[in-house]
Amino acid sequence: MTSRGAGTAFSRKNYRLSTEPEKSKVTGIVNSRLLNDYLHRVFTSADGNQPAAAYRKHLTFQNLQEHLDRLLAEENGSEDSGDQVAEGRLGPPTVVLDHTSGFEGLLLVDDDLLGVIGHSNFGSIRATTCVYKGKWIYEVLISSQGLMQIGWCTLSCRFNQEEGVGDTPDSYAYDGNRVRKWNVTTTNYGKSWAAGDIVSCLIDLDEGTIAFCLNGISLGTAFDNITRGTGMAYFPAISLSFKESVAFNFGSRPLRYPLVEGYRPLQDPPVADLAKARKLLGYLKNVIHVGIDVTEGKLVEKDTSMWQLQGEPTVLITLAHIFNYFSPLMCKVYLVEDVLMTFLLSILERGGAVEAHPLIQQLLDLMWLLMEEYEVHECLKQLLMSLLRAYRFSPIIPDLGLQIHYLRLTIAVLKHEKSRKYLLSNVLFDVLRSVVFFYIKSPLRVEEAGLQELIPTTWWPNRFTKEGKESKEVKEEGAEERLRRRAYERGCQRLKKRIEVVEGLQVQILKLLLNNKDRGGGEASRYIFLNKFRKFLQENASNRGNLTVLCPPEYMVCFLHRLIAALRFFWDGHKVKTPAALSSEEAYVPPQLFYNGKVDYFDLQRLGGLLSHLKKTLKDDLAAKANVLIDPAELQAVTMDDLDEDEESATSAAQSQRPSAALAIGGALARPGWLSSPTLGRANRFLSTAAVSLMNPRRPLGTLEKIKVRTLSVEQRTEEDIEGSHGNEGLLLGRPPEEPDQPITENSLLEVLDGIVMMYNLSVHQQLGKMVGVSDDVNEYAMALKDTEEKISRCPKRRRDIHEELLKSQKVFSEKLNHLSRRLAWINVTIYSKEKMQDVYWLLRVCIRTIEHGDRTGSLFAFMPEFYLSVAMNSYSALKNYFSPVNSMEELPGYEETLMRLAAILAKHFADSRIVGTDIRDSLMQALASYVCYPHSLRAVERIPEEQRISMMKNLLAPYEQRPWAQTNWILVRLWRGCGFGYRYTRLPHLLKTKPEDASLPSLQKPCPSTLLQRHMADLLRSDRDLAPSFLNSVLNQLNWAFSEFIGMIQEIQQAAERLERNFVDSRQLKVCATCFDLSVSLLRVLEMTVTLAPEIFLDWNRPSSELLLRRLAQLLNQVLNRVTAERNLFDRVVNLRLPGLESVDHYPILVAVTGILVRLLVDTDVQGAERATAVLLADPCFQLRSIQYLLGHAEPSALATAAPAADKRHFSLHTYTEYISVEELAKVDKMLSHLSEESKQAAATTLPTSEEDLCPICYAHPISAIFRPCSHKSCKACINQHLMNNKDCFFCKATITGVDDFTKPASS
Repeated sequence: MTSRGAGTAFSRKNYRLSTEPEKSKVTGIVNSRLLNDYLHRVFTSADGNQPAAAYRKHLTFQNLQEHLDRLLAEENGSEDSGDQVAEGRLGPPTVVLDHTSGFEGLLLVDDDLLGVIGHSNFGSIRATTCVYKGKWIYEVLISSQGLMQIGWCTLSCRFNQEEGVGDTPDSYAYDGNRVRKWNVTTTNYGKSWAAGDIVSCLIDLDEGTIAFCLNGISLGTAFDNITRGTGMAYFPAISLSFKESVAFNFGSRPLRYPLVEGYRPLQDPPVADLAKARKLLGYLKNVIHVGIDVTEGKLVEKDTSMWQLQGEPTVLITLAHIFNYFSPLMCKVYLVEDVLMTFLLSILERGGAVEAHPLIQQLLDLMWLLMEEYEVHECLKQLLMSLLRAYRFSPIIPDLGLQIHYLRLTIAVLKHEKSRKYLLSNVLFDVLRSVVFFYIKSPLRVEEAGLQELIPTTWWPNRFTKEGKESKEVKEEGAEERLRRRAYERGCQRLKKRIEVVEGLQVQILKLLLNNKDRGGGEASRYIFLNKFRKFLQENASNRGNLTVLCPPEYMVCFLHRLIAALRFFWDGHKVKTPAALSSEEAYVPPQLFYNGKVDYFDLQRLGGLLSHLKKTLKDDLAAKANVLIDPAELQAVTMDDLDEDEESATSAAQSQRPSAALAIGGALARPGWLSSPTLGRANRFLSTAAVSLMNPRRPLGTLEKIKVRTLSVEQRTEEDIEGSHGNEGLLLGRPPEEPDQPITENSLLEVLDGIVMMYNLSVHQQLGKMVGVSDDVNEYAMALKDTEEKISRCPKRRRDIHEELLKSQKVFSEKLNHLSRRLAWINVTIYSKEKMQDVYWLLRVCIRTIEHGDRTGSLFAFMPEFYLSVAMNSYSALKNYFSPVNSMEELPGYEETLMRLAAILAKHFADSRIVGTDIRDSLMQALASYVCYPHSLRAVERIPEEQRISMMKNLLAPYEQRPWAQTNWILVRLWRGCGFGYRYTRLPHLLKTKPEDASLPSLQKPCPSTLLQRHMADLLRSDRDLAPSFLNSVLNQLNWAFSEFIGMIQEIQQAAERLERNFVDSRQLKVCATCFDLSVSLLRVLEMTVTLAPEIFLDWNRPSSELLLRRLAQLLNQVLNRVTAERNLFDRVVNLRLPGLESVDHYPILVAVTGILVRLLVDTDVQGAERATAVLLADPCFQLRSIQYLLGHAEPSALATAAPAADKRHFSLHTYTEYISVEELAKVDKMLSHLSEESKQAAATTLPTSEEDLCPICYAHPISAIFRPCSHKSCKACINQHLMNNKDCFFCKATITGVDDFTKPASS
């Protein structure tokens, strides 16, 4: 490399310093004597002693290089000795994983050959270097905490998919997942590890021992007397299961915990370079410390913290000489981490804000000035990589000091504009997994994290009953309990303050990345960030099955919250400068982003289907409303046929070239494998014992990426494309007329906001639900402890053995609760704090406003991505279910209004024809069904405008055949529950003694009927003559189907149970059977609701379909009663089996539903209605009076006579359910029974026998009363009317029926 600092060329180019021989003593500004003193002060010898001035060689810039060479060569002897091969080690000096022959199974290995991900059941791999003598150490950085065995093996060890390191002789391993050590057999050893821990593996071949350390703390000797001798050499090795990942450090970087005396890393540190770099750094520090006072002609000490290069040629040329040697060294990862990073961290150790240390900015300026560009790039990349690794793998200490330390230096580096832009463009999202900087890991071992000191007193709520429900009676909190709770809360507050410091630093990093004012030297940081952020989202949206590319959800949660904080900071800052713009509290994403093509949504589903389909079908609307013209060529290119061809070609390529497809798993997108090496982001190599040839250089990007990115080239967008200028609206191109013409905020912030919503949908919601498990564990252990303490108090004194066991259990539960309550404190602060809740609530409101604005655009609403509706529903669900009881949703500002606006969205869009995706339609239906189960959200539905309420009810009453009907039926049932006959229960009477799976399920909420919505339903059924018959006909059809299916299934179950051989009924069949029963009950309840709200639909025979509907209803009710009430029948036998899965099947729910309908038709109506209903019921040939008697426990006389021995058998009777059925209701049943008894006697006396030839040939129940035109075939009116509702063809000849006339048999015949 050229000598850039020896500088004639340097001087001439920049400072015009004389270099002619006759002016050799001239140095520009500083005289020769002062320069000599200065250079000797800066470049001291190795021992630090300077010879007396008389004996010193006179130094100038002309002989400085020679002097520097001599100083750096002073310790050459010792350096040479370090290059010799260390005794006791065999293999190449650079130690990596053996990717050519030393592995078993399927593995993904990073390109640096130090990170590995398991891709099969139990893959194994060893290093390239082995040891046979001496003491050696290497470190393993744990990236995931699953099943792995880490240790040492010999060359003779043979592994397979079941046996790995530690499962064969001469292999030894530690497994922190199961907390065991392995050498053929296994015993307990060590502590459990977590992601972010570092395991040190030590082998002493002089003493024959193997030991392990976790985060620098020794776990003790694991194995002694290991096999040694001729031919025995040990390789570092690991076996790991699918998706598990680690990164090795054999010595290519400084060991994180090198303090074990006498042990050497497997790879020697670069001793010579290290000594040279440290010496050069010392000279650099001297330059910073020593200043030149030109006026006084002497050297002075300077304040290093405020040092600046103020255009002093002497200092600059001196620095150029230093960097001439220092620059190439700063491209080496070991030296960057050990020398440069340590020095920069030491600058920040003095405390104060990062801004108080401008020296780091000055040093970065120097690097860009005096180093080659490729050297600065490599140095910055390695520096950030080392910082990220240090941040991720630092142990958690009470004040989070280590994490704070590394974040502060990251901020200091990113504050430097040129460095920031380079890192953003090339490193942060391309090489590093920089999202790690925004993650705060949760401590698995609270003792090591210091949470015991921070939260000395633990507490947990005792408000749960044995069933897991919150107890109704709120017990008075005792004085001791109150003191414990308050002490615990104070500890949580202390923890919160410390975590908030880290979160504040993380937000600072994002504020730097979102800076849009640093336009010096190219594009502002924000626009670089936007393009990288979009690519990050694309990878996570398009690779759902490829776990190596996906960002872990726990990282996403933290990244989301920090990004929201930074976004709102800039959004509100813009509002201050532009008062007309919206504040972040009113933020939304305008609808034009979804269709103008300026923002790429990859292949994500839109509400109206595929984007290509929407562009074709709505191109006229786009042109008319938004002035957006679709290029015909684009429409031609992207058709469904093309997509099919792409998929076929991709599939055939994958089949014909398995190795390449396998390689693509590792990362054909040249992106970080999130699960493997914690910082490297190159594509992974794919190792397979079946195909070693896969270790070819990775192929270039192929069709895989071309399919994913169709139209928008994210990398090429500029600030003007996003923000717009001179009439160009940028992202807001194509504003529809319904959208207000007012500034919202900067366009770039709108895209960030859109990305945040997408992030929540990708994995944040899923993670929020997952972390609730810790709170559930606390509740379960608290209940177990409470139960144990009650048993101790009841335990007889003579049973000491039981008492001791109970005390042991009490101790175990208490210790577990202490641990979990401290861990829960951490989780509540980092994930479920009030501030995090407000973030999710803000996101919910953003989605609601976005949906409302999009809805106003009419047909263009179909372009909105589905995830906006998903996030609106999921974020509300998270606020309701995940953040309580720590924080209450009711306390959020504008909560009631938000609830109502979300209710309006659900009510309007669950049946919106613009939404075509079945999944999103089902989600909307389920969300609405859940909404009406809770009083506060049901009241929100009642508060939406009346027009929307009526429209919602009309959609709910649409015929069931054309759509998924179970959910809408469930919604109607919930609106009725609490009003029906015996329908005020939360759980069925026979299930009260069993524990519910989840007491918070919507189906287990207390009844909260809505009389307002019931009134709307009644009005609709009365006023719309076509709606009522079509709705009720479909309900009756579905009831007929559901109950028939149920009866068929219980017949099969009964037959299986009666077989002598032992057989098991399929659990899925039991589940389907129970579902059919529940559907039958809910359909009966909807019929009860209809009969109660609008009885005239059945009883006013002036309405065309009333008589037919009443006859059909009577027929079905009789069928249900006969099947359920017959003595010793099929239903009885299956209920008495009490099979798991059929818990809900019982007499009570179905019989009270039928009773409710009959009481309303026969008792709670006028005389004429009762007469009509009675006549129809008795006319049905299936009617049996004993079925009605059964309801009140009146058994048949014949049954009583034959069942005398079983007199103790209890018969079903509504009288036994006095807690569920009121006295008035029972009185009505008695009245109904007496009425039917009397009427049936009279009917029997007056009925004349009918000859068989006069009976309807279809039902054989009623006389012939109708004749068809034109074919003259005959049946009863009931059969033909029911048939004509669905079909116009004759039963017999299939001719089209044009009319039906009354038929009366001629008297003569």
